[in-house]
This record gives sequence, structure tokens and C-alpha cells, in this order.
Amino acid sequence: MWSKRMEDQKIAMQQATAGTGVGVTQTADNQLKLDIPSDISFDTGRANIKPNFRPILDRFAQTLNANPGTTVRIIGHTDSTGTDAVNNPLSINRAASTRDYITARGVAVSRISIDGRGSREPIASNDTAESRAKNRRVEIFVAEPAPAN
Repeated sequence: MWSKRMEDQKIAMQQATAGTGVGVTQTADNQLKLDIPSDISFDTGRANIKPNFRPILDRFAQTLNANPGTTVRIIGHTDSTGTDAVNNPLSINRAASTRDYITARGVAVSRISIDGRGSREPIASNDTAESRAKNRRVEIFVAEPAPAN
């Protein structure tokens, strides 16, 4: 079930990310999903958070701190350049960098899980520089615990 609290959090994130290229959507299973494109998140082959990504994560951390019952799952992705031996740890490191940034802003690490998918889940072809850039991303999912019966 999608709660008023989740809707308010979605609206707050849409306002905070307006004009940045970040997608804020509701998933079919009622999670809040943030799609963070590579042009603001990470450089090729890097897991360091770019300066443009910081204000978005700052605002995101504020919404998480205002909604302490939610949990967060961060999934890192890469393009297909490089081998799995490089891409798999890089995707995890991108998710970990994102986690570390928001925990430094007061979000409890116990609320956050991370995963990396390497180049296994592209959202665009890897044929051009632009399409590869779309695949270098993190996806952040926010969920509320199921209500107790």
C-alpha cells in the first residue's frame, strides 16, 4: 500500500530534484525509486560522488531522516566497457559511496542495503558514449515496512 507519507516523500524528492535529470517514480510494488543519471553521479570508471550529486543526496538524506521508518536499497550499475572483474566491484563501490554519503548526513546505516549489478542490467544500448552514460548509474529504492496485522 502506498501511504500518504510515501507520497509526501515522493513530492519532496521531485521538488528537490526538479531540473536535475533525476527520475522520481513509484514502483509497481509501492516503493519510491530515484534514478540518478551518470552525468550528475559518477565519472567513467569512478565511484567518487560528483559535486552535482551532493545537493540531491543532501535533500534525500533530509527526507529519510524525516521518515525514520523507511528502508533504503541502493543498486549500482556500470556500462559494458571493462570486464566483469572491474564492473562488478565498481557497481558495488558506487552504491557504497552513495550509502556512505547519506549515512554521514545522519541516516542510520542499518536502514540501508547495497548491491551492484555491474553491466548486467543496461537501460540503453552500449553502442554510443551517450547510451553507455545512461547505464552508469545508481538506483535508490525507498520502502516502508509492511503494516503489522
